[in-house]
Amino acid sequence: MIQTILLKNRPQGKPSTSDFEFVTEDADLKINQGQLLLETTYVSVDPYLRGRMSDAKSYVPPFELNKPIHSGVIAKVIESKNDNFAAGDYVSGMLNWKTKQVSTGEGLLKVDPSKAPLSAYLGVLGMTGLTAYLGLNEIGKPVIGETLVVSGAAGAVGSVVGQIGKILGLTVIGIAGTDEKIDMLKTKFGFDAGINYNTSKDIKADIAKAAPNGVDIYFDNVGGPISDAVFFNINRFSRIIVCGAISVYNNTEVPKSMSVQPFLIKKSALMQGFIVSNYADKFPEAMKHLSGWLAEDKLTYTETIVHGFDNIPNAFIDLFDGKNKGKMIVKI
Repeated sequence: MIQTILLKNRPQGKPSTSDFEFVTEDADLKINQGQLLLETTYVSVDPYLRGRMSDAKSYVPPFELNKPIHSGVIAKVIESKNDNFAAGDYVSGMLNWKTKQVSTGEGLLKVDPSKAPLSAYLGVLGMTGLTAYLGLNEIGKPVIGETLVVSGAAGAVGSVVGQIGKILGLTVIGIAGTDEKIDMLKTKFGFDAGINYNTSKDIKADIAKAAPNGVDIYFDNVGGPISDAVFFNINRFSRIIVCGAISVYNNTEVPKSMSVQPFLIKKSALMQGFIVSNYADKFPEAMKHLSGWLAEDKLTYTETIVHGFDNIPNAFIDLFDGKNKGKMIVKI
C-alpha cells in the first residue's frame, strides 16, 4: 500500500487540510535498470512551499493541482538497480510526498546516519544550514564586533544564523514570538539578547535598547512590521538579508508596507533577497564549515518532529502559527 499527498486546491489565505488530498494505491512497485525503490523516512515542511501552492510566477514553477507535492525528504533505499546506490543506503533529495516511490537517483545524495542523525540532513546539514551560512556570509559579510539581528530567530534557519553569527564574533539579537523561545535562543543557541514581538510594547525601542550601537546586519525571515522596526535601527552601510517573508505569505490582498527606500538611502544600506541555489558553487565550502562546527559542538540545533505520514499537511500548516521550534520535520 502506497500513500500520496496531492495538492487539491490552491489555498486562499492560510492553507487548510481541505487543500490536500490523500490517495492510497495498492501497488507493487517494480524498478528497471538504473532505478531505485525508496521508502520515505523523514519529510521536511518549510514556509517557502506556500508560495509554490499558488500559481503566481516565482523562481520555481508552482505545484500542479492534483499532482504530488514534493519537498526535502530522507529516504531509505529498499531495492537498487543503480550502481551508485545499494539497498540499505539513506539518501536526501527533493522527493514526492509518498510513502514509497521510484527514482533514477538523479539529484539524490547519500547521507551517513553514523555521522549525524538522519533528520539533521534536512536541517542544519541540509538546505536550512546552507541557507543560513551562505545568506549571512555572502550578503551579510560579517565583521568581528558587529551587531546581527535575526527575525524568526527560533525557526530552522534563524536559529542557525544566530549561532554562526556568534562563531564569527558578532553580537546577536533574536526576535521570536514566545518567552519560551526567547529563553531557548539565549540558553541553547547563545544569542546575546532576545525580543518577544508578541509582548513587546515598542519593538523599535526594544531593538534600540538591545543594540545600543545599532544594527549592522539584519537577517530577515519574516518581513512586515517586525522588519519595519529594524529599519529604524540600522547603521550606515548595514546589510539587510531577505531570506523569507512568512508574515505575508498568506495575505489575500497586497500588503501595505512602509517604504524602505529612505532608510536605504540615508544609511547607504544594502538590501538583497536570495535563494540558496544562487550559491550552489559554494555548497561544499559551506558544508565543510557546518559539519565541522557540528562535530566540534560549536553548532547545535533543535527540531520539532511530528509523527505520521497523515500529519504532513498539519505540520506544514502549523508553521504559520509558529508552533515549531527550529526545523519542522515529519517522521514517517
